[in-house]
Amino acid sequence: MAHRMLRGLWITLWLVTACASSSTPAGSRSPTPTMPPPLVVNERNITPTPSPAATPTPPSAGSIDEFPPDVNPLTGLRVSDPAVLKRRPLAIKISNYPPVVRPQSGVDLADLVFEHYAEGGVTRFTAIYLGQDAEPVGSIRSARLIDLEIPAMFKAILAYSGASVGVNARIRASDVVERVLSPDFGVGAPIFWRIPREGVAVEHTLFTSTRRLWEEATRRGINTPQDLRGMRFSEQPPAGGQPVSTLIIPYRMEPVTWRYDPGSGRWLRWTAGQPHMDALTGRQLSAANVAVVYAHHQTTDILEDRLGNYSIEIQIWGSGPVRIFRDGRMYEGQWQRFRREDMLHFVDAHGQPIPLKPGNTWFELVPLDMRVQLP
Repeated sequence: MAHRMLRGLWITLWLVTACASSSTPAGSRSPTPTMPPPLVVNERNITPTPSPAATPTPPSAGSIDEFPPDVNPLTGLRVSDPAVLKRRPLAIKISNYPPVVRPQSGVDLADLVFEHYAEGGVTRFTAIYLGQDAEPVGSIRSARLIDLEIPAMFKAILAYSGASVGVNARIRASDVVERVLSPDFGVGAPIFWRIPREGVAVEHTLFTSTRRLWEEATRRGINTPQDLRGMRFSEQPPAGGQPVSTLIIPYRMEPVTWRYDPGSGRWLRWTAGQPHMDALTGRQLSAANVAVVYAHHQTTDILEDRLGNYSIEIQIWGSGPVRIFRDGRMYEGQWQRFRREDMLHFVDAHGQPIPLKPGNTWFELVPLDMRVQLP
């Protein structure tokens, strides 16, 4: 009886927190709930049993892993030329809708990719580059409010083309404004250029190059080495976890499927039921890690398009649920980000770090109530 009363109290407190979060005014920074939404396994809802979360505390400097000078701190992999790690990361905005923009170019060579809702149920990418070059990269599209957060995490240069009046105003007033390379800020050819294709609207034909972006950043004096400690990697998967071979993220317009390939030890990506390819490398997009990051999505008063869609603020600060997929297993825990300059930090129910597998990572940003499917 006491156990049921405690559990009922816990759930009541969580519901109060969730309701308060959903009514938070746009632009405020409220903590996010820590209870994950239900999984859908074989079409049945399974709600994980909540466990008491440790009191969130920022990691101390001594707890952050150090990386040798030839190891990419964003992937945990060695690079052949350590000089590339002295560059400032690039955060490049890449379209993922309508289907005519696929296959995109250069996404396969990014160290990290953040996929997020734009508006109207479609998703867009912010790809982070450090260890590898790609040319061309694109197609390049407009920024969203999430691009005030991701470049801050990685001290990155932000490259995009176009944004709503409200989003551009927020970028101009932010601490990343000095690191923006965009036609909106007077940066045009040859750094950004058009590659016309028959039957493709002009807004889907803009591309860029990591090499050209870094060259322009060097000319401006902003291509400098950054402290990029924060991510943790381990070749050996953590103990425990749940075996998983397929993961479906039901984004409204086009669901995303990740399937684990035991031969390569990687997750392969499908979009709208088709293998998601990269035009530059000719390979199917894949990841060593897929991190499903649950965060509060706040609709703002910033109008994004003529259809009446409003900008979404994805509140990836504070803490919230996360599910890490690596090595054919799922690990449930909590993401934490207590300072603006912090990367996302992942811990288990005991507050211990959940390490990623060395390699690239896709971050799937989803609403708190999204039901991820594990067929």
